[in-house]
Amino acid sequence: MPIDAANPVPPSFPRHVGMDQVPDHVPPELIRQSGLTVGPDFLANPHDFMAALHEKQPPIYYDVSPMGNMWHLIKHEDALFGLRHPEIFSNEGATPFPRDPNDYFYFIPIEIDPPHHRKYRNIVDPVFSPQGVLKLEGQIRQRANDLIDAIEAKVAAGGTCEFTEDYGRPLPVSVFLDIMGLPQNMRDEFVDWAVKLLHSNDRAIMADSMQKITAYLKQAIEEKKANPDDGVVSRIAHATPDGQPLSDKEIFGFVCFLFIGGLDTVFATLNNIWLYLAQNPDKLAEIHARPQDIDKIVEELLRRWSVTFSGRVLDKDFEMRGIQMKKGDRVTFVLPACNFDPEVFPDPKEVDFDRPRKTILAFTVGVHSCMGAHLARLEVKIALQEWLKRIPSFSVKPGTQIEYRPGGVIGPEHLPLVW
Repeated sequence: MPIDAANPVPPSFPRHVGMDQVPDHVPPELIRQSGLTVGPDFLANPHDFMAALHEKQPPIYYDVSPMGNMWHLIKHEDALFGLRHPEIFSNEGATPFPRDPNDYFYFIPIEIDPPHHRKYRNIVDPVFSPQGVLKLEGQIRQRANDLIDAIEAKVAAGGTCEFTEDYGRPLPVSVFLDIMGLPQNMRDEFVDWAVKLLHSNDRAIMADSMQKITAYLKQAIEEKKANPDDGVVSRIAHATPDGQPLSDKEIFGFVCFLFIGGLDTVFATLNNIWLYLAQNPDKLAEIHARPQDIDKIVEELLRRWSVTFSGRVLDKDFEMRGIQMKKGDRVTFVLPACNFDPEVFPDPKEVDFDRPRKTILAFTVGVHSCMGAHLARLEVKIALQEWLKRIPSFSVKPGTQIEYRPGGVIGPEHLPLVW
């Protein structure tokens, strides 16, 4: 049933953790401890691990993890269905971020299902629509070139390029802060909070980070209420959908969700793509040779290197592929694995810029599809174009050990490059 975001209440369904909390209706033969996001095999090579799920696991299995027990769905077809049916696969309470039950709020609009979902999306759609993000193109290209100026100066002076810190993170995060109307001089602190929330896998550290984010954003929202500007935080603070201003809980939940969602995903995507190109000079040469196909190229790179997952909670009992799932069960659509589904993407680990067009699940689909999808595509496109104009070939610094940290957004931790 629709929920009242102005008067949020903590979800009543439990969060099961551990083998001793597997519900009775789960068939024993479907119980797994796959290690997704936390195990050593995953952390050694996350995308190869997720591609191999199609050979090693059934299409639907019940995963037991220190971060919570849930059904994992890895087939493209099943994800398309589930993500397009919020009346079955609900978003209420589906996000893993800790909140104070005495000061509870919903992450908006991700935890708001239809019919109320659309009124929130309408507030920010003008900014994040295809037409809205195109207005940012010049600004993004300028930021990209400013960063490359600094990288080239550092390398000329004998330094090295740490891609994640010099380009992968500051480009999308700076653009995002411009859009939100938040201060650039706090960029690194914001990222630190987000990284601890998304990657610590420690509920205490996550809660501490959430407290810092909460305190900062509440103060920032009050500032925007008093001094409106053109940023998204101000837009939300002053919105009046249906002629009514949003409540403090609605404003905070909306701003907080965008804040968390905007600081890590494009950053991780760029890191993955640049690592791949640094290790595959033939694909780099193909991109140089096909500038007219940049949109196809970006789409295939986003398919191959998608970075996150989509969680839901069953709003009713439901059977899929003969498996009975129950109301209250948690479900994760393993989106990168869905993008490796060999029935939809033959030879799925191969990067093929001429693949027939199919729906990729890097940004989910349906009513909860990622608001920032058009912005992310544009950022990846511009990041590639501007970098390759000035740094046409590059490789990973010899001797580098590529490492990944646990968590729900996947990308290499460090990426030193040489050319």
